[in-house]
Amino acid sequence: MKTIKFKYIYFAVALAALAGACSEDFVSIDPKGQFDSSTYFSNEQQCYAALIGVYDPLRKNTGGFENLVAMLNAGSDDFYAGGGSATDGNGIQNFSKHSLSSISIPSSYWDDHYQGVSRANMLISKLPAATMGEDVRARFTAEAKALRAFYYFNLVRMFKNIPLVLVPLNTQTIYDPEQVTPEVIYAQIEKDLLEAIPNLPNTVDAKTESGRFNKGTAQAILGKVYLFENKKTEAAAVLAEVNGTPGATNQYGNKLLTKFSDLWVTSNKFNAESILEVSHSSAGNSDWGFWGQGKDEGNSLNVMVGPRGYSRPDGSDAPDLPAGWAFNVATQKLYDAMKTDPRFEATIFDLKALKAAGKADYIPAYQDTGYFLNKYLPRQSDVRTGGGAAELNYKQNSYVIRLADTYLMEAEALGSGARAQALLDAVRARVGLPSVPVTLAAIKNERRMELAGEGHRFFDLVRWGDAAAALSDRGFDAGTDEIFPIPFKELNGTKLKQNPNYQ
Repeated sequence: MKTIKFKYIYFAVALAALAGACSEDFVSIDPKGQFDSSTYFSNEQQCYAALIGVYDPLRKNTGGFENLVAMLNAGSDDFYAGGGSATDGNGIQNFSKHSLSSISIPSSYWDDHYQGVSRANMLISKLPAATMGEDVRARFTAEAKALRAFYYFNLVRMFKNIPLVLVPLNTQTIYDPEQVTPEVIYAQIEKDLLEAIPNLPNTVDAKTESGRFNKGTAQAILGKVYLFENKKTEAAAVLAEVNGTPGATNQYGNKLLTKFSDLWVTSNKFNAESILEVSHSSAGNSDWGFWGQGKDEGNSLNVMVGPRGYSRPDGSDAPDLPAGWAFNVATQKLYDAMKTDPRFEATIFDLKALKAAGKADYIPAYQDTGYFLNKYLPRQSDVRTGGGAAELNYKQNSYVIRLADTYLMEAEALGSGARAQALLDAVRARVGLPSVPVTLAAIKNERRMELAGEGHRFFDLVRWGDAAAALSDRGFDAGTDEIFPIPFKELNGTKLKQNPNYQ
């Protein structure tokens, strides 16, 4: 997507207004600036442009202040919200303390995902009548369904009780959606992915299509969906298709990178380990006037996790970093768990030690521990020198799913046996760790070490039933804080009801 998205970015923006119907949220419709959807979507070129618009909300992963990774990290036991103060970002601060309300939950976590659903619904509805080859139509439809499934997967994990909307809404139907059970949502997610997989290519053209879904991408999402549904047999079967022989190249060309730290080199985009990756660019000239509104292209997590007021004396061998905003500082618990792990340095930037050694300095911010998220810490060489605000134009891509993740998910689904052992061993061997007997406890620990700071931990704790214990010092209430409250504005004038125990 990185290559093709720029050409159509302005269309994607326009599409936001069109789909709009329920794109901005379910209850607001702005008829200004819309174009005629009855005549657009008539040929392959127009539908291709629309497809890029369906992909665009994937940037929610690390784009904008209210990005998913920063938020989900903050709600886990491995990171605090951090930032400038206890009021720096009301949503992320309240989630870190598990005190969210319908007012403090940023509505973009709802809106942006339903925007993706809305765009997918529009494209799926228009594709049958468009002029194009049947193979192209089938692929576009498959991509739109797989993306819709992914957006619903995020929605149901975050909010649990959500409406299922599969057709474009209009002024007569905008207030009609009602919540359905999570089981209904999961059934639709499975249906969309299973229908999509046969019509997706095994591989995509790396020069022009990087970022588009292939079969492996959709299968990896489906495997993760099954795991969250506790359908372990189904999860293991589909994830085996993705993983192939542990440690070897799979049928889609994926393989664990030899060096763990290479995963975090900014230029190493769409590498062999990447299965679902979000594209960022410094070429979008992102600026404060439209930051976080779906038009900015930079990686916002980069500047968020940087230390405030970073400096280093002449002659210091400390890394040359731009200053940041000090969000997502690592907890002492994560530091202690990782300090002897070979992935520590690539994961945690120990500025506390550098400062003590006189090699660097910084301004301690809210919830400071001196430990910063190195995976997404920008370097001076990453700073944009062109148009827009430098802070908003970092270009590091982010992973949603990578092969080490699918290895560990399959091992967890299998639970035991030679293949589960081989999958766990492959992840550990990459960083020089010896084999340990495969158990659920070993897999849980490996996921924490391997995927720290990538936004997985909170949902892992919830699905394992470990959240209440792990987050007991963070105000977590079992039976309530596993999910977000429905944003207040979505309840106003609609048929939606608030989640249990939230006002």
